[in-house]
Amino acid sequence: MIRVVLVDDHPLVRAGLISLLATAPDIEVVGEAADGQEAIELYTSTEPDVVLMDLSMPVMDGVAATRALHSNHANARVVVLTSFSDVARVREAIAAGAAGYVLKDCTPEELLAAVRSAAGGHTPLDPRVAGALLPGAGAPVASDQLSNREQQVLRLASKGLANKQIGRTLGITERTVKVHLGNIFRRIGVSDRTSAALWARDNLAEESSDS
Repeated sequence: MIRVVLVDDHPLVRAGLISLLATAPDIEVVGEAADGQEAIELYTSTEPDVVLMDLSMPVMDGVAATRALHSNHANARVVVLTSFSDVARVREAIAAGAAGYVLKDCTPEELLAAVRSAAGGHTPLDPRVAGALLPGAGAPVASDQLSNREQQVLRLASKGLANKQIGRTLGITERTVKVHLGNIFRRIGVSDRTSAALWARDNLAEESSDS
């Protein structure tokens, strides 16, 4: 029997995962935690085979919790289960000691397979994030690799403007805005506007007044 601990700050998500895992005759949920600190304490008392770990949580996030678990329990098998697929997040989690990385929009079958794979000593990785571990994939993207127009679009998107508003502000069509955003996401290694906004905050300088 594969013993699993669930770590997620949303009770509804945990309840759904418990129901899903209960359908597998070879998997048993032995505990649940709402943050990373609880997960560390729970791990000691339950000694699970696999920990399904969310990344974004209060008190202690998933990366810090994974690092702590791996530091104190060398055999800990942590599978990150998150909605974040950007390169930085993937590499940070794997560097912290995660044994796998699965996205929350995976199918039930894929999640069960990931749990079994991790318990068997393997490294389950969603194909959409596996490329982040290729040589050179984690190299930071300098803002000067984005064109001036792409930087303008990203700044406006980061401020919460819709594509139509961005197009109106820059004098381009909504379709062109979509194309720019798609190119930006691929270039900086993210899959959504929230991750792009976080990247912009850390990598884009404020636009000068004469541009």
